[in-house]
Amino acid sequence: MIVVTRYRVTPGDASSFATRAHTALDALAQQRGYRTGGVGRNVDDESLWTLTTLWDDTGSYRRALSSTDVKLAAVPLLSEAIAEPTAYEEI
Repeated sequence: MIVVTRYRVTPGDASSFATRAHTALDALAQQRGYRTGGVGRNVDDESLWTLTTLWDDTGSYRRALSSTDVKLAAVPLLSEAIAEPTAYEEI
């Protein structure tokens, strides 16, 4: 399962956002079922960022969101994402 969350970040907040995104990614990476992930910024629109993760399955991702560490380090950031579908199945 692939999870892609997108964010609009003002230029002045880019450094802070990158730090928070990497902290969130680190918390997610400690969870069972996590495969890989990354933080990215759009090459054409520097205000558009992503946090992308790959999971064994939907259940692994949903259980990860219940972890205390993830609730503290990642959920606040995830709540700032652009409101759109984020979960994709691998084909």
